[in-house]
Amino acid sequence: MIKPVIAGNWKMNKKVNEAIELVKNLKTLVEGINQVDIIVCPPFTSLYPVSEIIKGTNIQLGGQNCYLKESGAYTGEIAPQMLLDVGCQWTIIGHSERRQYFNETDSLLNQKLKYVVETGLKIMFCVGETLDEREGNQTESVLRRQIIEGLRDLTADQLKSVVIAYEPVWAIGTGKNATKEQAQEAHAFIRSLIEREFGKSTAENIPIQYGGSVKPENAQELISQPDVNGFLVGGASLKADSFAQIIKACL
Repeated sequence: MIKPVIAGNWKMNKKVNEAIELVKNLKTLVEGINQVDIIVCPPFTSLYPVSEIIKGTNIQLGGQNCYLKESGAYTGEIAPQMLLDVGCQWTIIGHSERRQYFNETDSLLNQKLKYVVETGLKIMFCVGETLDEREGNQTESVLRRQIIEGLRDLTADQLKSVVIAYEPVWAIGTGKNATKEQAQEAHAFIRSLIEREFGKSTAENIPIQYGGSVKPENAQELISQPDVNGFLVGGASLKADSFAQIIKACL
């Protein structure tokens, strides 16, 4: 049985005071829930104050991105070691918005994964197709490329620190979400790719999150699918009550 992983990606939202208020409310609402891994991913400016509030609780901390060096002349970037230093256990890598707006390629993401996994941070690695790709029946070919190129040269042992997040790009922030059947089909395909590349045991144990307009209303039917092992939540994670409802739907 894979333990569900529920993460809130706050994206470029919440100033420090707002972040503190949100996580204080969340802490109260999810107290004592240990059957799922709960993660919040605030903007970099709020990581440290949020980490102080959740210290010793059941809420874990994640970054939204990081670079593939420990230090150096990389203006505007942040090192995985810096995330660890402020209390992060996780980082997101390869979110569709990073791929789309910041031109992050499969090759770059592969370099990031290989570097970051060695630092001790756990990774939520995002994959997913655009609307044009889905309508052109390219979903499987896109996922195959992103998984094989992104995870190239990683070992099965390293994959124990990786969670896959399937995010159909056409469902992110659009209010459209994949049906439970569409989500299950994509997740099962991803699991089959992991089995082919890394073996049956790795495939059976790797959590695969769904992301894309996850809300309290659809969380339960999505998590009921055999290959859906959690969520990477966007907008609904910006309110403590809606994020808590999604978490509770996974119990």
